Amino acid sequence: MISIVIPAYNEEKTLQHNIYEIINYVKQYDFEIVLVDDGSKDNTWDIITLLSKEYNNIRGVKFSRNFGKEAALLAGVTEARGEAVITMDSDLQHPPKYISEMISKWNEGYKVVECVRSKRPKESFIYKICAGMFYKTLQKLTGVDMANGGDFKLMDRQVVNEVIRLKDTGLFFRGMVNFVGFKKAQIGFEPAQRKGDTTKFNFKSLTKLALNAITSFSVLPLNIPIKLGVVTAILGLFLFVVSFFAKSAPVFANAYLLLAALELFITTMILFCLGVIGLYIGKIYEQTKERPRYIIEEKCGN
Repeated sequence: MISIVIPAYNEEKTLQHNIYEIINYVKQYDFEIVLVDDGSKDNTWDIITLLSKEYNNIRGVKFSRNFGKEAALLAGVTEARGEAVITMDSDLQHPPKYISEMISKWNEGYKVVECVRSKRPKESFIYKICAGMFYKTLQKLTGVDMANGGDFKLMDRQVVNEVIRLKDTGLFFRGMVNFVGFKKAQIGFEPAQRKGDTTKFNFKSLTKLALNAITSFSVLPLNIPIKLGVVTAILGLFLFVVSFFAKSAPVFANAYLLLAALELFITTMILFCLGVIGLYIGKIYEQTKERPRYIIEEKCGN
């Protein structure tokens, strides 16, 4: 059986129609659809409940509040029963016509089949800049290239079981799948026009996702204080020498001003480094509390 996991947040306008369209592409398979309502404020859950009554292979999971897309993906794959699990968005930017090709690759022996954008949809200039900086930084810090990948992927049951075993509290689903490894294939796809409202991602949510991803999969930022310490030590020594000769060298008459600037720079870097260390301490604190990564209020379907 193939499980299709779809997170949804405030998708009442288009969810029912989009699910019908997905079913048209997978009706030849033994499949189930797991819909996860991530604390929607509209009637998304009512639509999911209606769909679960209409189809005995559609199940729904409702969060007690909004826990985020990453938590919804994890909850969905945890609930999935299939030998292979496909994750995709509810707005059909992940075209369901590629599902059959993903399943074919899985039948060839690949454990992860990831759909990679060959062409990006229309996005704002700011979003493109932020996303580009995010993925370049993430690749440098973690050594994993996730720029072209996404959440439109198929995972073998073995991969799903290993992902579920991970105990990360700061969830980054894409990184978790990359972390567990296994034989991977990629399929190029062109995202369709979003069917529904505008994207739920903004600068704030992308920044939060970036911090979660970096602090979950890399400790390299903790090396920043060491490197900055070396740089500021060299600058301090240089300016000390400059200030020593400043009285006899008019060209360096503003050496004391440079020293003041250096002190300000060092103070800023100290605060920055404390912030980096604080992020990691905060993650340790969150991990030790062992709070659930999401809370399920209700389920529907068989």
